[in-house]
Amino acid sequence: MSTRSYPKEEISDYQLLEGLAAHSDEALEQLYTVYYPMTLNLVLTNSGFDADAKDIFQEAVLVLYEKSRAEGFELRCKLRTYLYSVCRHLWLRRLKQRGKESELTAELESSVEVGADLEEQGLRDEQFHHMRTAMGQLGEPCRTILEDFYLNRMSMLEIVEKFGYTNADNAKNQKYKCLIRLKKLFFANYSKI
Repeated sequence: MSTRSYPKEEISDYQLLEGLAAHSDEALEQLYTVYYPMTLNLVLTNSGFDADAKDIFQEAVLVLYEKSRAEGFELRCKLRTYLYSVCRHLWLRRLKQRGKESELTAELESSVEVGADLEEQGLRDEQFHHMRTAMGQLGEPCRTILEDFYLNRMSMLEIVEKFGYTNADNAKNQKYKCLIRLKKLFFANYSKI
């Protein structure tokens, strides 16, 4: 049993797998530190609780452990993408067992079609997460204006009435400024990866 230690900022996917297969506490700690938050976010935003996220992540780590010890296993995508995919699959199965199939569940299920590139899906999932974070940081009235226009499909005239703008051009100008702020927040968050 190896207790090889890796510097946390320099550990690669390969080293994590190697450490996990060798029962390294540091590798396991690194897995939880780096990858558990994405599982927590997945579960909490899809009808789950903290305890559910912990269970799902532990199951995913066990799957990864078994794979890392299997003869000939080769990781063909980023570890983040692989773990996210396993966690999503486990969580969907748990939701189905509970009879909690919802629109979100259907959305999650259809987000990766058979044969789709997991790497690309992982990148998209990260982008959605960063967009959600940016929307949360945006503040009012920008958040509501953008949600009303893009998500609730309100017309500019309805937005003029709701927010008390003098005309549609003023509302469009405000929406444009809000989009610029959202874009800056998104890229500021995204560049932190």
